[in-house]
Amino acid sequence: MMISTKGRYALRFLVDVAEHQEDGFVPLKDVAMRQEISEKYLEIVVKELVKGGLLSAHRGKGGGYRLKHDPEEYNVKSVLELMEGPLCPVACLESEHNVCPRKEACRTLGLWQGLDEVISDYLGQFTLADLSKRPEKKEIQS
Repeated sequence: MMISTKGRYALRFLVDVAEHQEDGFVPLKDVAMRQEISEKYLEIVVKELVKGGLLSAHRGKGGGYRLKHDPEEYNVKSVLELMEGPLCPVACLESEHNVCPRKEACRTLGLWQGLDEVISDYLGQFTLADLSKRPEKKEIQS
Protein backbone atom coordinates (compact mmCIF):
# COMPACT_ATOMS: atom_id res chain seq x y z
CA MET A 1 0.00 0.00 0.00
CA MET A 2 1.29 3.42 -0.94
CA ILE A 3 -0.45 6.61 0.18
CA SER A 4 -0.58 9.04 -2.74
CA THR A 5 0.39 12.69 -2.75
CA LYS A 6 -3.31 13.54 -2.65
CA GLY A 7 -3.81 11.65 0.62
CA ARG A 8 -0.67 13.09 2.21
CA TYR A 9 -1.52 16.64 1.14
CA ALA A 10 -5.07 16.27 2.41
CA LEU A 11 -3.75 15.43 5.87
CA ARG A 12 -1.25 18.29 5.78
CA PHE A 13 -3.97 20.71 4.67
CA LEU A 14 -6.38 19.60 7.40
CA VAL A 15 -3.72 19.78 10.12
CA ASP A 16 -2.71 23.26 8.97
CA VAL A 17 -6.33 24.45 9.01
CA ALA A 18 -6.82 22.91 12.47
CA GLU A 19 -3.80 24.88 13.71
CA HIS A 20 -4.84 28.22 12.15
CA GLN A 21 -8.64 28.40 12.14
CA GLU A 22 -9.00 30.10 15.53
CA ASP A 23 -9.11 33.47 13.75
CA GLY A 24 -11.71 32.41 11.18
CA PHE A 25 -11.55 30.89 7.74
CA VAL A 26 -8.08 29.92 6.54
CA PRO A 27 -7.17 31.02 3.00
CA LEU A 28 -5.94 28.26 0.69
CA LYS A 29 -3.03 30.40 -0.46
CA ASP A 30 -1.77 30.70 3.13
CA VAL A 31 -1.83 26.94 3.61
CA ALA A 32 -0.15 26.42 0.24
CA MET A 33 2.63 28.80 1.23
CA ARG A 34 3.18 27.29 4.70
CA GLN A 35 3.07 23.72 3.41
CA GLU A 36 4.99 24.44 0.21
CA ILE A 37 2.30 22.83 -1.95
CA SER A 38 1.01 24.13 -5.28
CA GLU A 39 -2.24 26.10 -4.91
CA LYS A 40 -3.60 24.45 -8.05
CA TYR A 41 -3.00 20.98 -6.66
CA LEU A 42 -4.45 21.94 -3.27
CA GLU A 43 -7.62 23.19 -4.99
CA ILE A 44 -8.20 19.66 -6.28
CA VAL A 45 -7.57 18.14 -2.84
CA VAL A 46 -9.73 20.68 -1.02
CA LYS A 47 -12.63 20.18 -3.42
CA GLU A 48 -12.77 16.52 -2.34
CA LEU A 49 -12.47 17.43 1.35
CA VAL A 50 -15.40 19.85 1.04
CA LYS A 51 -17.45 17.34 -0.95
CA GLY A 52 -16.62 14.69 1.68
CA GLY A 53 -18.04 16.91 4.42
CA LEU A 54 -14.78 17.60 6.25
CA LEU A 55 -14.43 21.31 5.46
CA SER A 56 -16.65 24.39 5.27
CA ALA A 57 -15.82 26.88 2.55
CA HIS A 58 -16.45 30.63 2.52
CA ARG A 59 -15.90 32.78 -0.55
CA GLY A 60 -15.01 36.43 -0.74
CA LYS A 61 -13.26 38.71 1.73
CA GLY A 62 -12.25 36.78 4.82
CA GLY A 63 -12.92 33.58 2.94
CA GLY A 64 -11.16 30.28 3.08
CA TYR A 65 -11.72 26.97 4.85
CA ARG A 66 -12.58 25.70 8.31
CA LEU A 67 -13.02 22.26 9.77
CA LYS A 68 -16.68 21.28 10.13
CA HIS A 69 -15.95 19.46 13.38
CA ASP A 70 -13.40 19.51 16.18
CA PRO A 71 -9.96 18.14 15.22
CA GLU A 72 -10.49 15.26 17.68
CA GLU A 73 -13.36 14.02 15.49
CA TYR A 74 -11.21 13.59 12.38
CA ASN A 75 -9.72 10.13 12.22
CA VAL A 76 -6.65 9.77 9.99
CA LYS A 77 -7.95 6.49 8.59
CA SER A 78 -11.23 8.11 7.45
CA VAL A 79 -9.43 11.03 5.82
CA LEU A 80 -7.12 8.70 3.90
CA GLU A 81 -10.03 6.45 2.85
CA LEU A 82 -11.90 9.51 1.56
CA MET A 83 -8.92 10.52 -0.55
CA GLU A 84 -7.50 7.11 -1.48
CA GLY A 85 -10.41 4.70 -1.36
CA PRO A 86 -10.08 1.43 0.59
CA LEU A 87 -6.70 1.00 2.28
CA CYS A 88 -6.79 -2.79 2.04
CA PRO A 89 -3.52 -4.52 1.19
CA VAL A 90 -5.26 -6.83 -1.34
CA ALA A 91 -8.30 -6.46 -3.59
CA CYS A 92 -10.24 -9.37 -2.10
CA LEU A 93 -10.63 -7.44 1.19
CA GLU A 94 -11.99 -4.24 -0.37
CA SER A 95 -15.66 -5.16 0.00
CA GLU A 96 -17.41 -6.14 3.20
CA HIS A 97 -17.92 -9.67 1.90
CA ASN A 98 -14.94 -11.40 0.32
CA VAL A 99 -16.21 -12.70 -3.02
CA CYS A 100 -12.96 -14.33 -4.08
CA PRO A 101 -13.70 -17.82 -5.41
CA ARG A 102 -10.46 -19.05 -3.81
CA LYS A 103 -11.10 -17.69 -0.31
CA GLU A 104 -11.83 -21.11 1.22
CA ALA A 105 -8.54 -22.59 -0.03
CA CYS A 106 -6.39 -19.45 0.15
CA ARG A 107 -3.29 -20.06 2.25
CA THR A 108 -2.48 -16.33 2.44
CA LEU A 109 -5.91 -14.84 3.25
CA GLY A 110 -5.25 -14.84 7.00
CA LEU A 111 -1.99 -12.99 6.45
CA TRP A 112 -3.73 -10.26 4.43
CA GLN A 113 -6.59 -10.00 6.92
CA GLY A 114 -4.07 -9.55 9.74
CA LEU A 115 -2.18 -6.88 7.83
CA ASP A 116 -5.45 -5.12 7.02
CA GLU A 117 -6.36 -5.12 10.71
CA VAL A 118 -2.95 -3.73 11.71
CA ILE A 119 -3.21 -0.91 9.15
CA SER A 120 -6.77 -0.11 10.18
CA ASP A 121 -6.01 -0.14 13.91
CA TYR A 122 -2.85 1.93 13.51
CA LEU A 123 -4.35 4.67 11.33
CA GLY A 124 -7.59 4.61 13.32
CA GLN A 125 -5.88 5.61 16.54
CA PHE A 126 -4.74 9.06 15.31
CA THR A 127 -6.79 12.23 14.89
CA LEU A 128 -6.04 15.66 13.45
CA ALA A 129 -5.71 16.84 17.04
CA ASP A 130 -2.91 14.32 17.56
CA LEU A 131 -1.13 15.47 14.41
CA SER A 132 -1.54 19.13 15.39
CA LYS A 133 0.44 18.69 18.57
CA ARG A 134 3.97 19.97 18.30
CA PRO A 135 6.47 17.14 18.63
CA GLU A 136 8.42 17.36 21.84
CA LYS A 137 12.18 17.26 21.67
CA LYS A 138 13.40 13.85 22.70
CA GLU A 139 16.46 13.73 24.83
CA ILE A 140 19.20 11.56 23.44
CA GLN A 141 20.38 9.15 26.07
CA SER A 142 23.89 7.83 25.92
